[in-house]
Amino acid sequence: MESTELKVEMVALHEKRVRKCLSKVKGIERVEVEASIQKVVVTGCVNRSKILKALRRVGLRAEPWSPHNELLSAYAAGSLMFNNYSFF
Repeated sequence: MESTELKVEMVALHEKRVRKCLSKVKGIERVEVEASIQKVVVTGCVNRSKILKALRRVGLRAEPWSPHNELLSAYAAGSLMFNNYSFF
């Protein structure tokens, strides 16, 4: 069993849509959605491309999660700090 992290462009209203869409994909054990940072973690025995295809089929833009996304989320939230100095 492996975990796949994805960035899915959504608002809080799309959380239910994401869960419903991914519940129909065989091999997925668990779906965790963090709508505030647009992150979805899928756990199970399923190929990443299959997950992306399912999300795109229902009209959601999705891509693999990267460390760059973490930085952008922190910037957007205004919580980026280095050595106790806030830059925003």
